[in-house]
Amino acid sequence: MSGRDDAIVLGAGVVGVSTAYALARRGVAVTIVDRAAGPGRGASFANGGQLSYAYADPLASPGLLRRLPALAIGADPAFRLRWRADPGLLRWLLAFLRNCTAERFRANTLAMLRLTLESKLALHALLERHPLAFAHRAAGKLHVFDGEDAFVQARALMPVKENAGARQQALTPSEAIAIEPALELARGRMAGAIYSPDDEVGDPHLFCRALTEVLVRDYGVRTRFGAAAERIESTGVRPQLRMVDGHVHSAETLVLCAGIGGATLLRPLGVRPPIVPMKGYSITAEPGRMAPRVSITDVARKLVFCRLGRQMRIAGLAELGDGDPGVERKRRDTLVASARASLPEAVDWDGVIENWAGLRPMTPDSLPVIAVARPGLVVNIGHGALGWTAAMGSGERAAQLALAAKE
Repeated sequence: MSGRDDAIVLGAGVVGVSTAYALARRGVAVTIVDRAAGPGRGASFANGGQLSYAYADPLASPGLLRRLPALAIGADPAFRLRWRADPGLLRWLLAFLRNCTAERFRANTLAMLRLTLESKLALHALLERHPLAFAHRAAGKLHVFDGEDAFVQARALMPVKENAGARQQALTPSEAIAIEPALELARGRMAGAIYSPDDEVGDPHLFCRALTEVLVRDYGVRTRFGAAAERIESTGVRPQLRMVDGHVHSAETLVLCAGIGGATLLRPLGVRPPIVPMKGYSITAEPGRMAPRVSITDVARKLVFCRLGRQMRIAGLAELGDGDPGVERKRRDTLVASARASLPEAVDWDGVIENWAGLRPMTPDSLPVIAVARPGLVVNIGHGALGWTAAMGSGERAAQLALAAKE
């Protein structure tokens, strides 16, 4: 091997460390490279925390298509489109519209559901081998609907999901409150809920840290943090990763798991994955008097409430095309106002521990791009809002592709 690695994994978020594990446990010598000072510092740092195995619904849907005129003019505070003169964004939007048909919505839902259920199996297999501490538990999840039309549409999709292996139950407001008493304050506006008892929660940042420790200790994985990639060079037999500081990493296989940054690195190679950033926000706070223990998604407000150990995580907002990961105070306040209107006693609003924003790499069909882009170059990017849920399954698929390409 001339002292060089079998594989470089670029990106140490949930997708990157999961991919590194899938490779390392197959006997591949792995180096993880990331521009941040440690693992899980990007879009994985403080996302919603929900492992939504049964809720694999893509963003593009017939229901969203009907609401696009209102969204385009900014009438929905939870969704904002950052318009700009960008041919790539226009192509993405046109592809997104093509995926809003009922047929494609169903096909994309099933494709993502297969991946999320694979991911659940892979995560549980990992935890049987290496118990990790990341506030993981099977909390179950309640999707709460204010409108009857949205509730009817969601119920119609349940048999499709159940045939694919997901368990869900449609509940009346009283039945939902019996499962999660914190919803009592939402009784008057609730049309119903869909309960996914097998869905789980976990802190993605803690997961990245814990799994990286296992990889280094038990599998000899090497890490290089604080190292920004400048470009990928794939003209030779072995792909090379040239860093901003002039260092060059070379390996038989380079697996790109760097989200939005990965898409940028691919463009000079003529590889243009259909990915745009979708910014989301979260707050982490002390639990309130009526903090839910079951994960809750407020469908109308596009909010998630997730209990992570002794803290509550509330996440939401979607800002398509916004590539700035900084926290905008007004948008953070919009998230807080929406969450307080939804479940006013879920958290201690004076005890907010952290405000955060991150960039989710979105594809038009909400399906990640897991493919061989060039000889020796595998991409595993574009997971959107379901990156945490799909990380382990995506890592397994990417590792299988990488090894199959060398045979």
